[in-house]
Amino acid sequence: MPTLTSYEPISRAAIGTVNITTAEQLPTLVNAAQQAQQYWAKLSLGMRQQQLNHAFQQLTPVQDQLAKLIGQEMGKDYRRATYEVGGTVQSASYFTDEISQALAPERLDRNTELQYRPLGIVAVIAPWNYPLAMANNLLMPALMAGNAVILKPSEETPLVAELFVNTLNKVLPKGLLQLAQGDGETGKALVASAIHMVAFTGSMATGKHIMANAAPALKRLVMELGGNDPMIVMASADIDAAVQFAVASSFENAGQMCTSTERVYVDARIATEFERKVVALARQYQVGAWDKPRVNIGPLVNPVQHQKVLDQLQDATQKGAQLLLGRDDYPLPFIQPTVVTGMTADMTLECDETFGPVVAISHFKHIDEAILRANDSPYGLGAVVFGGQGAAAVAEQLEAGMVGINQGVGGGGPWVGAKQSGFGFHGTAAGHRQFAQVRVVSK
Repeated sequence: MPTLTSYEPISRAAIGTVNITTAEQLPTLVNAAQQAQQYWAKLSLGMRQQQLNHAFQQLTPVQDQLAKLIGQEMGKDYRRATYEVGGTVQSASYFTDEISQALAPERLDRNTELQYRPLGIVAVIAPWNYPLAMANNLLMPALMAGNAVILKPSEETPLVAELFVNTLNKVLPKGLLQLAQGDGETGKALVASAIHMVAFTGSMATGKHIMANAAPALKRLVMELGGNDPMIVMASADIDAAVQFAVASSFENAGQMCTSTERVYVDARIATEFERKVVALARQYQVGAWDKPRVNIGPLVNPVQHQKVLDQLQDATQKGAQLLLGRDDYPLPFIQPTVVTGMTADMTLECDETFGPVVAISHFKHIDEAILRANDSPYGLGAVVFGGQGAAAVAEQLEAGMVGINQGVGGGGPWVGAKQSGFGFHGTAAGHRQFAQVRVVSK
């Protein structure tokens, strides 16, 4: 049986192996999911919620093990990994309660009821950068809606998914939640199998392939496809607050976050002060292994991602950008805190998602120029503007699914992308309902 090996990002030493799910094995998984789903769908919403809450309680004893696995597999520092695991486990009952309220039948009038019914089998294809939280954000509403789930985790973090699913399955009915381990070939076969919906978080390119492969059977889709998030800093901004956000957002999870700030457009009148303070703050970040104290930037997940960041930095410097902090030839596996100024529209640093700890800055003289460049992208996940009077008017013109004014994006709303950053969305009542079939019953 073919196996998948998980490697530690720094030493590239093998951590463990899992069995790859082949295309020939998928019909067996789908058949088991169909049988489990038929039973699960007959349970009341309250009974499903009760069983899921009980299942998530089983994760409490393995929280630390999960956090360490996240660090070992993708390099996330232990503090952040602990937050990811703790948030997932501790919010489970709140999450199921929120979903339960969203999926409860609605009385439209005396004779008509709106119901949210199961779709069948949902394939959840999850990323490596938040291997537990992102998977959970998709599989929880799917299960609560009465569906069965086949989870295909990233090939970078198979051990996290294995421990997560095996622990939940101590309580859940057999076949309701299953794993399909492997790379993109496994994912492609899963999308082509007899499932009913795909919930995916990952790259735009992969999302397009999923959409094409799901089209023949008109399978439902919810896809979050990454971002290239801009930040506009107006002359009226609180510079210290803007600096804090720009650095923290660009460096979070070593920059490996879909809503990381990727492009900073700052008013030329305050650019010198802004850049000086960005460099000073960036120097305070500590780079190192996930289990070392005070580390807040870990290694990049693999050599391919590391080289991608270097390619963008080298392209930028060759085209005239200036490195205010850092270099463009870091050895594996780390990218040190890096600050670049002079970013232009012809640089891949501006055009493409970087996914590394880089603050990339460009100056503007007129706000219309900043808005135009911020919107000149196929991506539209998040966007942020820092400023005083007039900031809301600038934010109104930004083409993104989530916009923050003097703060980050998201808040308490759904996780939604515009343009090619999203197809459907998840989170909050409206997002939870996308994992269900709407049915209108009149009598």
